Order: sequence, then structure tokens, then C-alpha cells
Amino acid sequence: MSGDLVSLLADLKEKEVLGLTREKLDDGENALGILDDSRKAMEIVGKRFADGEYFLPELIYSAEIMKQIAEMVKPKLSGATEIERLGKVVLGTVAGDIHDIGLNIVEFMLDVNGFDVHNLGVDIPPERFVATLKETGATILALSGFLTLAFDAMRETVMAVEAAGLRDSTRIMIGGGQVDDRIRQYAAADACGKDAMAAVSLAKEWVRGA
Repeated sequence: MSGDLVSLLADLKEKEVLGLTREKLDDGENALGILDDSRKAMEIVGKRFADGEYFLPELIYSAEIMKQIAEMVKPKLSGATEIERLGKVVLGTVAGDIHDIGLNIVEFMLDVNGFDVHNLGVDIPPERFVATLKETGATILALSGFLTLAFDAMRETVMAVEAAGLRDSTRIMIGGGQVDDRIRQYAAADACGKDAMAAVSLAKEWVRGA
């Protein structure tokens, strides 16, 4: 099998990637090592996306390949050491909005970059975000919204986090659609991100600074 897993996955060579993964597993290679190489490849994919070399279809395709790798590796992980996670993130599309394509890409990219992600889905009321922050102990909240009506919901969610006494311990990012720094200020969030890799960069910066 020519090539290495990192470069093959970064180049989206699905057949070669899955063949090499099977070969490595058959040879008894460490399952966590295979996942680590896959994460390195996904970081390259994310950079290519951020640089405009890859676009949304490539990002989604890479996620599908990564899912197949995870399914192949999973049976070998029983009893293995739990993968160290950088931090916990609560993620969801705010009340009144049902868009989830960007949301799911952000979830996946955060996951493969080492975060424990709690994706609540779409049309999530402020109190559900607050409850999940309390339940999980997450220190990062990522709010998604595509429609303009989501801006008020984002603001209300941030206010609910503050009312619950969690604002000082929670960093909040927003993204999606027409979200920009003006909306960030309106919602009183800490930052806004234009895409999934921006969300990953922010989350890494925040946990490092914690």
C-alpha cells in the first residue's frame, strides 16, 4: 500500500485510505495511533478549506471517510485508554432556526481536533443550553444561526447564561449565515467565526488560555 495515512486522507483518497487502515489493523498497529494520524489529516483538510483550496463538498467528503475509519477502528479500542480531550463544547442552533449543515460540520471538526462536543441540534431554547452547560461542565458554548431572527435568540441565550451565573466561566462563540462582529456585539458573545475551522481555532485558543 503506497503512501501514508495522513497524506492519503488529506488528499481524499477514500479507497486507499480504507485499504491502508485495514492493513494497519491486520498488522496489529495501535488503534489510537491510527486515529491520531486521521486527526492530523483532518487538520490539513481544515487548513485547505480555510485557504480556499477545498470547499464544502470536500469537507463533507473528508468527514465521511473519517467516519468509516472510526467504524473500522472502534472494535480495536475496547479496553484502550480513553483519548485525551482538550475540553468540552456545547453546540446548537438557537431557537427559531432549523439549519444544521454548518452545525454538523462544526461538530465534526471540533471532535476530530480533540474536543468533547455535545451537539443539541436545532431550534434549541436558551434554558436547554444553560441546563447542558451545567450538566456537562463545558466551558465553551457555540451558537449557530442562519436566519436573521436567530440574532435575538443568540442574545437571549447569552443573557440566560449570564442569569444562571455561568457567564464568567463560559466562553461563547456564534456563527452562521450573516453573523459578523456587529451581531457578535449585539448578542454579547465573545467571538464570531466564519466557518468550522474558525470555531476550532477559537476553541483551542480558549482552552490554552484557561
